[in-house]
Amino acid sequence: MPADLVLLSARLLDPGTGRLLPHTALAAERGRIAFLGDDRDARALAGPGTTVVDLRGAVVTAGLTDGHLHPVSGAERTMGVDLSGCRDLDAVRTALAAAVRDLRPGAWLRGWGLDPNAFGTAPVATAALGPVLDGVPALIDLFDAHSALASERALELAGVDGPRPFEQGSEIVCDADGRPTGLLLEDAACEAVEAVAPRPTEAEIRARAAEVLAAMAASGLTGGHAMDAGGDSLAVYAALEAEGALPLRLRIAPWCRPEASDADIAELIRLQGTGGALWRVAGVKLFMDGTIDNGTAWLETPDCHGQSDHAYWPDPRRYTRVIADLHRAGVPTATHAIGDAAVRHVLDAVERAQAESGPAGGRGVSGVVRHRVEHIETVPDDTVRRFAPLGVAASMQPTHCCEFTRADHTDNWSRRLGEERAGRAFRCRDLWEAGARVVLGSDWPIAPYPPLQVMAGARHRRPADLSLLPHGPEQALTPLQALQGMTVCAAWAAGEEDRAGRLAVGHRADLTVLADDPLRVPDTELAALPVLLTAVAGRVTYRAAEA
Repeated sequence: MPADLVLLSARLLDPGTGRLLPHTALAAERGRIAFLGDDRDARALAGPGTTVVDLRGAVVTAGLTDGHLHPVSGAERTMGVDLSGCRDLDAVRTALAAAVRDLRPGAWLRGWGLDPNAFGTAPVATAALGPVLDGVPALIDLFDAHSALASERALELAGVDGPRPFEQGSEIVCDADGRPTGLLLEDAACEAVEAVAPRPTEAEIRARAAEVLAAMAASGLTGGHAMDAGGDSLAVYAALEAEGALPLRLRIAPWCRPEASDADIAELIRLQGTGGALWRVAGVKLFMDGTIDNGTAWLETPDCHGQSDHAYWPDPRRYTRVIADLHRAGVPTATHAIGDAAVRHVLDAVERAQAESGPAGGRGVSGVVRHRVEHIETVPDDTVRRFAPLGVAASMQPTHCCEFTRADHTDNWSRRLGEERAGRAFRCRDLWEAGARVVLGSDWPIAPYPPLQVMAGARHRRPADLSLLPHGPEQALTPLQALQGMTVCAAWAAGEEDRAGRLAVGHRADLTVLADDPLRVPDTELAALPVLLTAVAGRVTYRAAEA
């Protein structure tokens, strides 16, 4: 049978070893790498329907996988005004005023990417935005997607006029007189206003998701671990695949919230393994805490504002029981845990689950049950050393450190933590050297998704524009470690190291083609390295004009 894809005159870089293979050509058949050898033999495998590309010395590596992203919910979230580039309140007000001018009378304004650092030392509250939102129903997501600012009109329409109790660690922030300030912390509080805000149609969400996924493919991504399955997102993936418009291989972990019943847990277990050729449900996403910027993380001792002192789950023991149930059923878990107390509790829960039913638990979708901790922003040495013995993956987003914190600790995140804890931030290198599998991702739309920018951030620990000093340069990864964080480590976390993340015959033909060797390009130039081609299962999903 003729090959589906033949790549010629290439330099083949295997992420497993960091070495160039002694071959110049690759052929893919039925979604797998079928041949590695020289150009002449590869040409002989081509037929009339084969895609043949002469790469003229470009570098082929295993397809880059984002270890943590939100394709569909992020597509919907980013349909509003983009505030991610606003560095101060003047810029925020200017951007919002322009958006208000374009609104129809009575229409809602949605925004996203608002950085709390834009408020300086002032409280994050709607009043700080001035009169620009007077009479306008507005809901603006802060950059972390764990909080939002609602205008007075939006609160009025939602009937939110004071504090409310929630079954999870959420809060409608109020002033001393009990009046809402507009700041909504965590999902349940945000949903109190989102419930009355208009949503885009299914067709609009699907079109936006297709646009986002195509751009992700063009950035070099061939896969992603999608950390939610809310609303109709699974139907969106199915529809896009049916249309031939799904350019990434997606592994999806639906959310499990603290209020989930035993029946809800059973449904999450039932969903495992469902999906299509390029997407499937494989895991469950949970939250152990919120964010340091909002004072909703879970720290061993409170932050400098006296906050971040409790878990997202009102009863952390219930979380421990859920982890045990999922582990026993063979379901891998990914838990959002930012603070040191949250990470410790997750590791304790996994250790207990393994002790009760063995490290492998039941038979998982991938034949192995590997749990993960997401984010891990500040942890002490003894916690760092626990990941490897438990076989727990450390899922890290280095661009969070690069874009939202500062080396001089003048940012909101660092000021809340204090010098000692801010000084042990995003310990990618320490975790790696302690034997943990470090999986790299973007958490898009929290931070930009281009994988080369993520890898560059892991290597130089500076913002993309290189305008600031590195934050914790001793925690930088080497070029090979950064590449492995988006290839072999991502495959390991998914229990797929025998068929993904390497350039080897029999492995998936998920491929990223770059203009030069990413291991030899300087750290500060990596993000701009041209992506020439991406392929998923041997099908070209992006091809630059120069390829």
